[in-house]
Amino acid sequence: MPPKADINKAGWEQSEFPILCETCLGDNAFVRMSKQEYARSCGACARPFTVFRWNPGSGMRFKSTVICQTCAKIKNVCQTCLLDLEYHLPTQVRDTALALKMQAPNSDINREYYAQNMDGKLDGNKTLLDSGRAMSAGKEMLKELARTDPYYKRNRPKICSFFVKGECTRGDECPYRHEKPVDNELSKQNIQDRYYGRNDPVAKKIMVGHADSQGLKPPEDTSITSLFLSSLPQSATEQSVRTQVVQSIPSVDPGQIKSVVHVAKSRCAFVNFKDRASAESAAQAWANGLDLDGERVTVKWGRGRPAAPQASTSRSVPVTS
Repeated sequence: MPPKADINKAGWEQSEFPILCETCLGDNAFVRMSKQEYARSCGACARPFTVFRWNPGSGMRFKSTVICQTCAKIKNVCQTCLLDLEYHLPTQVRDTALALKMQAPNSDINREYYAQNMDGKLDGNKTLLDSGRAMSAGKEMLKELARTDPYYKRNRPKICSFFVKGECTRGDECPYRHEKPVDNELSKQNIQDRYYGRNDPVAKKIMVGHADSQGLKPPEDTSITSLFLSSLPQSATEQSVRTQVVQSIPSVDPGQIKSVVHVAKSRCAFVNFKDRASAESAAQAWANGLDLDGERVTVKWGRGRPAAPQASTSRSVPVTS
């Protein structure tokens, strides 16, 4: 008879091979991996899972999986770097471009329960992402930003902490990098934000740079919180424009949209936001345009109101003869 399953391990994951991107797997054709069951709790759902550890190549650091396969399939990401497996981009960039919004619980218990339910819906290598309804403009954006070649520089050893303190005595034999660490926002990331695609500094840098290259650089006047949509289709209405706007920017709360002004005669519309941050997020999502009723709509930043002329303080003095 088969051994009785341990009820305390219900929902724990056992796997034979990890889900990895080409970069994390490395350029070594004969990579060797160690496997340890239930060695770590998943960084996303907190359930114990099978951890794999390997060296991706000569002079590289050892890498290991940090999330379970269920969570990796839910978001279609690598178990180590948490980047999208198809486009090799942060999940925040992909979800913004494809207008994907996935509700994830915050507490550990709810995350574990959510992962167990999702595990039953997965079959083989199937994922829960449905990009069929995504706008063509978003897919075009991802194709432009996608990294097609492996980026093995990510596998370099970590910086030597003793070198930073000036105490490393191993010199060239030290397996760690002898460099000064760069302290900026890109170095301050965590697994939860990277996995769920929120407040990711790397994703923000990518989207800001792409929006600037497409002519959507934010104006210096911070009071401008409006975007101008032109070349609207004849069938467009104020309600259809508002609906498409809300669906295409899941990262922005619909309550942050102050108003949508549709000018049917000129086939244009103004989308007014309550704050500048929401307007910038929308501009980044619409860097390649906005699809409305099967047609591509041009997006530009609105213009600020002209300054009112100042009244003259000088008084005319009558000329006496």
